[in-house]
Amino acid sequence: MLLVGDNPFHNISHLSQDRARARVHNAASQTECATDLVMLSLENGANGFMFSVSDTTLAILRRIRERGAIEHLSLCAIVPYAYEYVRIAAQVGGVSGLIRKVSKEIAMSGSVRTIAMGLGAVIRSNPASLLKTYLSYEISRVKSSAGKTANLSSLMLHEVVTDMALALNLDWLFRSYIAFTLKRGLTPGFNTGNFTYLVEKFEKWNLGLGNITIAAPFNKMGFQMIPSKTMCEQSLESLPQPIVIAISILAAGYIRPTEAIDYIATLPNIKGVAIGVSKESHARETFSLFHERLNG
Repeated sequence: MLLVGDNPFHNISHLSQDRARARVHNAASQTECATDLVMLSLENGANGFMFSVSDTTLAILRRIRERGAIEHLSLCAIVPYAYEYVRIAAQVGGVSGLIRKVSKEIAMSGSVRTIAMGLGAVIRSNPASLLKTYLSYEISRVKSSAGKTANLSSLMLHEVVTDMALALNLDWLFRSYIAFTLKRGLTPGFNTGNFTYLVEKFEKWNLGLGNITIAAPFNKMGFQMIPSKTMCEQSLESLPQPIVIAISILAAGYIRPTEAIDYIATLPNIKGVAIGVSKESHARETFSLFHERLNG
């Protein structure tokens, strides 16, 4: 699986804030040009799109659908888009204001199923049911933008939530999330910055590692690989089957694509890679290279 990552479309750089601010004026931050990059990546070997569910990416999905290419992409949606919710909370009076805003949006979503689940969760004061209500809302947003022919293959829990839940030993959250996602016909996914810790916790909790997807950093420099490159590689080797989507493979631009693919090709249990591109030349050259090497 070769996925287009969405960080450049959100003006995100894992290397520096200066680079991120510079992207505000880059064409990739605009919906039409971001769509062009996804389409060009698709033409050069990409077959998936990994994105945080936000107004920005939903607009991109609508444009891809309008261009008739949405059915050619495997969609991996990441929820929640934490940065957007933090921004909204600051604008509407903190957490209480955020809850009111999201609740209103759920009520106005038009999804009877989601509204009914939400009312039931509030009445029962059931955290697991509230989680399911929120997830149903996000799924409905993606499907509304991408259309009926889209292939939403995986729903991934954002790194901030995944790693916080791991730290707090919220095994109920993971169990509930996995059960709900599988019931909706989607692969449960977890975006994490603590790959080894996640694998250890899932084994301790007897949560199967065979029916999920994990997105985690893997690169030859060990950039963002916590607690260490060696331990992450050992945990990767211990997996029962390929379930990992490697992210940060270019180490925020420090590693050339040829070096990145040479390293990734040596790893076991890699299901796919996600690569963010901000220029047409990057999209063309990077994805054609990875497509050739991964399928050669």
